[in-house]
Amino acid sequence: MMPVTFTLNGKPVSLDIDPDMPLLWAVRDEVGLTGSKFGCGMAQCGACTMHVDNEPVRACSVPVGSIAGQKVTTIEGIKGKVAQAVQTAWVKHEVAQCGYCQSGQVMSAVALLSANQKPSDADIDEAMRGNICRCATYVRIRAAIHDAAKSVRA
Repeated sequence: MMPVTFTLNGKPVSLDIDPDMPLLWAVRDEVGLTGSKFGCGMAQCGACTMHVDNEPVRACSVPVGSIAGQKVTTIEGIKGKVAQAVQTAWVKHEVAQCGYCQSGQVMSAVALLSANQKPSDADIDEAMRGNICRCATYVRIRAAIHDAAKSVRA
């Protein structure tokens, strides 16, 4: 056990935990933010996606000790024009069915549109690759991202 200090959703956090604990479990179990989900535990499905210093990461495979001093954003903490555009488009296009993967999908979409406000289908496919949706709402996800991009550019 050792103290690990980082910024979580804009607030300083210091946890006395095993630095090898995955970031996902530190945030869910130690802090109590459960919006990011556990899917596969192997960084393959994307349900656990969070942003570390504005870059999407698979939190199930990132040791919390490796993010000391960095800024972590979870689905509970995303904000701003891009995040609002994505969330609005998700509702408009009725993307979520079961909803389990959606926090990771939204986090990946926000990261994409923060870097590229006019993504092609290929850009979307690449950015969302590895975000698995068992309900197969991929067509709606792509449409929502295109719609959100238009809103961000407006």
